[in-house]
Amino acid sequence: MDFKLGRLNLNAVAQGVGGFVFGNENSASNEDSYVERYLDRISNGVLAEDRRAAMIELQSLVAESRAAQMSFGATGFPVLLNVLKEERDDVELIRGALETIVSALTPTETAHALKNEVQPALVNSDLLSRESESISLLLSLLSEDDFYVRYYTLQIITALLTHSPNRLQEAILSIPRGITRLMDMLMDREVIRNEALLLLTYLTREAEEIQKIVVFEGAFEKIFSIIREEGGSEGGVVVQDCLELLNNLIRNNTSNQMLLKETIGFDPLVSILKLRRGSAYNFTQQKTINLLSALETIRLLLMGGSASEPGKDANKLSNQTALAQKKILDHLLLLGVESQWAPVALRCLALRCIGDLVMKHSHNLDILGSKLVGEEPHLEPALNAIFRIILRTSTLQEFIAADYVFKCFCEENSDGQAMLTSTMTPQPSANHATAEVGGSMPFGSMLLQALLSDGASGDLEMCSKATSVLSHILKDNVKCKERVLRVELEAPVPSLGSPEPLLHRIMKNLALAASGKDNNQTYQGDSYIEPLILRLLVTWLAECPNAVYCLLEAPAHLTYLLNLVSNPHASACVQGLAAVVLGECVLYNKSSENNRDAFSVADALSQKVGLTSFFLKFDELRKRLLDLATLGQHRKPLSRSSTASMADAQEVDNDNANQKHEHPVIVESFDPMFIKFIERLETDIRESILGIFSNTKNKVTVLPAELEQRDKETDGDYIKRLKDFVEKQCTEMQDLLGRNATLAEELVKTGSGTPSNPSQSTGSGKERVLTETLRQDLQEATRRIEILKSEKAKIEAEANNYRTLATKLESDLKSLSDAYNSLEQSNFQLEVEVKALRKGGDSPYPDVEAIKAEAREEAEKESEAELNDLLVCLGQEQSKVEKLTSRLIELGEDVDSLLEGIGDDTALGEDDDDIDDK
Repeated sequence: MDFKLGRLNLNAVAQGVGGFVFGNENSASNEDSYVERYLDRISNGVLAEDRRAAMIELQSLVAESRAAQMSFGATGFPVLLNVLKEERDDVELIRGALETIVSALTPTETAHALKNEVQPALVNSDLLSRESESISLLLSLLSEDDFYVRYYTLQIITALLTHSPNRLQEAILSIPRGITRLMDMLMDREVIRNEALLLLTYLTREAEEIQKIVVFEGAFEKIFSIIREEGGSEGGVVVQDCLELLNNLIRNNTSNQMLLKETIGFDPLVSILKLRRGSAYNFTQQKTINLLSALETIRLLLMGGSASEPGKDANKLSNQTALAQKKILDHLLLLGVESQWAPVALRCLALRCIGDLVMKHSHNLDILGSKLVGEEPHLEPALNAIFRIILRTSTLQEFIAADYVFKCFCEENSDGQAMLTSTMTPQPSANHATAEVGGSMPFGSMLLQALLSDGASGDLEMCSKATSVLSHILKDNVKCKERVLRVELEAPVPSLGSPEPLLHRIMKNLALAASGKDNNQTYQGDSYIEPLILRLLVTWLAECPNAVYCLLEAPAHLTYLLNLVSNPHASACVQGLAAVVLGECVLYNKSSENNRDAFSVADALSQKVGLTSFFLKFDELRKRLLDLATLGQHRKPLSRSSTASMADAQEVDNDNANQKHEHPVIVESFDPMFIKFIERLETDIRESILGIFSNTKNKVTVLPAELEQRDKETDGDYIKRLKDFVEKQCTEMQDLLGRNATLAEELVKTGSGTPSNPSQSTGSGKERVLTETLRQDLQEATRRIEILKSEKAKIEAEANNYRTLATKLESDLKSLSDAYNSLEQSNFQLEVEVKALRKGGDSPYPDVEAIKAEAREEAEKESEAELNDLLVCLGQEQSKVEKLTSRLIELGEDVDSLLEGIGDDTALGEDDDDIDDK
């Protein structure tokens, strides 16, 4: 490496940056001259002690002064890199050079530093990382025997990785055995091992090629060996670094996950989560961080890999099975459900792992459904305990995590849904929900008790949380919907009313939540109570006509939903979900009763909301949900900083939601699957409303009295009058149907604009009817033109075929004529020869004339037969051409122009024959 050339390049870059940061030459301080003096002593000094002393003073100056850091970056790197290359025998000088570089890459803390001022340490890191040879030189120093040389070298590479990760990753990959040298440091002394561990953690982030090499070098074995040495979850920050490195290696990497499972297995990982019940309440900050990192590893394994990898689902299922066989569910339940003194973040992540463990895995679902938690004699089903967490927790993130368990449990698990709904039996004292829900009640009774709200803020929050659970239980399960629909609650005063359906109580809770907001009552969950209740209604009514019928039994429900859609104070999410509920009342409505059928609901929508405004709510809801889905997808991986903040905080961080002022419950509840469900519903609702407005309401028509035969009216006059009446009615009916269909289709397809004025609509009714008639006539004419065009194209194709055939026949005729002429020429030559022979002597000779006459006769017979066949073919073709000519004339084509040029070749051929004859 030419360090002199490198020095010139580094000087040019650093001086430009330094001038930009610090201004003109007048801003330079005495540190610049000191740095130059020390560097000159190091590079040109004769005495080793003098060079070492200059190195020590340079390191001290660079560590304390920002100006010295910048000046060193401009001139110092080439000098010190040359020392590292040429002075390997002088260990003290090598140590000083490395420590000086570490100081140049470490930011200095100054009280008067500007917020947006460029950091010299960042500039120096960029300068040093640009030279790939410098990275190779640093890696070679890792094989030195001196402890501090290896230690400072690792610190330098770590600093460079922190500031320029992509460049360092590419440089290290390009160096032979570069990763191997770093992996060897894991077996070094503890301090170097820890520094190498931190370095590998930075190096393996989002670098798939490096991850593969690290795993190939035995990373899994070394990681778990260090964790055991450090004491597992009771260990220090080294355990955290090991788990972070492990997570980097398996994140979205199916092959590495399979290799971990097949080589080391999951036993070492599960052992980290093992807690003794007696020590379960002792959670230090570092222990919490270590457990969070281990749970993050579990979640990554349960995800199975990247969504784009083909073997993700199979790997996920295999990981679920393997982890369940290691009894990990017991450890997760101890952390997430039974250890209520554990930090909130730890409980939440454990609950999410439980959901991922059982999702779409039949065996694991059965295990969770039959699992008991607690100690004798206070055992209870695990699902009951998790539901009690939902009702009692004051932390929204814990509610979200526990709700996630039920979401995963009910996903494609009809047996589990039926099991939960089978216990939904009202308790005698279930009229007033209290905070003491639970006890020894079955799950369904606990759920019903939580759903019965009396309007208090705490009850409404509890009701909305129970509503979320019920929506998971009813999702895509018509049998469960019908079963819950038959649940009847006692009236508040049994002697004054009949039992109340549960669906009606849900609507009452929705109205109470809205009325509380109208009265300026602020609940803790006032931003998510209504959306969760409406989500339940959307889920319940889907493909369940009986639920729609039950909802519309009370006329006030339809009126309330119509008002909610038009309420300007409601959020776009609430208005949109209410519009979806109304759309389902049209789509899944099988009733034929007046004021409850689909036409009545659609008519009420058209009159009180307007179809345009109604479908605008769908568009606004879709945009809103897509924004929420985008927020929910940004989930940062756990690192030192994020895990520390999670361990200190009382709630799990949700930075994305807070930045966008979105409630975390809303962000988590409306996931991409629900958004796709809403999009499908929207399409079906639009088509259903279009169909309703395109058909008549009543299927039975009442005959008017004027259809009866009048006195003294003949049968002929009566039939004629009936015919005129029917024709008039049909015309009016077709006009009305066409107008309704056009109007509904226009409104449904556009979904935007302003509602039309009824008076204007009435005044322009005739114009619209006329326009529709003209539009239909135009469509019919266009259709006939297309048919004629296709027929014309077909006829032209046939004409071209016949032209080709005629040309071929003419060519055959010309060939035959040429053969006849050739025969005539041969005959003429023979005659000449015969005459010459006659003049030559008196010897006898054959009768040439007879021979010629015989040959001519045979040739004429053959040519006559061929000419007859040709004439027959030509006659047939001529008749076809005449028919085609007449058809083309009917279509308006110029036949002469089409036939122009045909036959010219034949005429030329005949002229040639005449010339030959002459």
